[in-house]
Amino acid sequence: MTIITRITNILSAVLMLTLLTTLPSSAQEDCNRGTLDAAYCDRNFDQTADLPLDESQWVDPSTIIFTYTPVEDPAVYASIWDGFVKHMEATTGRKVVFFPVQSNAAQLEAMRSGRLHVAGFNTGSNPIAVSCAGFVPFGMMAKNDGSFGYEMEIIVPADSPMQSPADIKGKTMAFTSPTSNSGFKAPSAILKGEFGLIAETDFTPVYSGKHDNSILGVANGDYEVAAIANSVLLRMIRRGVLEEGKVRTIYKSQTFPTTGYGYAHNLNPALVAKIQQAFWTYAWDENFKAEFKKADRFIGITHKFDWAVIRQIDAANGVSYDCK
Repeated sequence: MTIITRITNILSAVLMLTLLTTLPSSAQEDCNRGTLDAAYCDRNFDQTADLPLDESQWVDPSTIIFTYTPVEDPAVYASIWDGFVKHMEATTGRKVVFFPVQSNAAQLEAMRSGRLHVAGFNTGSNPIAVSCAGFVPFGMMAKNDGSFGYEMEIIVPADSPMQSPADIKGKTMAFTSPTSNSGFKAPSAILKGEFGLIAETDFTPVYSGKHDNSILGVANGDYEVAAIANSVLLRMIRRGVLEEGKVRTIYKSQTFPTTGYGYAHNLNPALVAKIQQAFWTYAWDENFKAEFKKADRFIGITHKFDWAVIRQIDAANGVSYDCK
């Protein structure tokens, strides 16, 4: 064997060892996956990633990184979640850091890469986070009477002549981002199904990046019309960011599930139990109650059933979870 051949064989072995140690073992496992990425398994058919069978792959961080879906001012939300963060620290016995993210893409990548442990993903991002980032949602906010959720609204400036979504034809419409349910997916399906309007054909779509950008854009006359989550609209009015009466609603959808809270699929199950306990036992402080007025507590949910309507909207829009 020549020196070159030996070197080539060594390099090939090193490359193979690198690939085997960097790929999750579940990617090699013959298991049910459904819409999940090859890195995950769904052995119990609940449509979320299962805990790895190999305990050496379980993650048990001394510091828990927590994020809330990227809407409005991140600095404001760091303050709002401060009481909850302290409660989670006391419940888990771990340091908890609230990490504000600027986009859905950044939040998804953080969990997929193992840099994020607990998160609230917005309604539209939940199926993508589950399929592509190993996110396991278990709770959301609700009222004590069991009611929950928000509606998608299509808004226009108060003095706009537009009275119905049918009037959007020929106009420029603002969406938030392609991963948002109320900011893109739901209105796209509704405009197509109920009004026969298709983006790029019947109207020109633009993207604002966030719900507050769309709302303020309509209020200030920068956008002719926009699709938004009314929960964000109401919070902005309560905080005095938006003057009531500056925008008008021309369409209101059915109620959708709100932000889903969950954890990375490979967290140690003992830690997961404490994290869930932190959500179930948190006594909402006045700051928290004031911000999330449409809810009083966290309730348990399952992705398979509670997000079925969102997956149906994705299917109507031709969305596939290919994780690319």
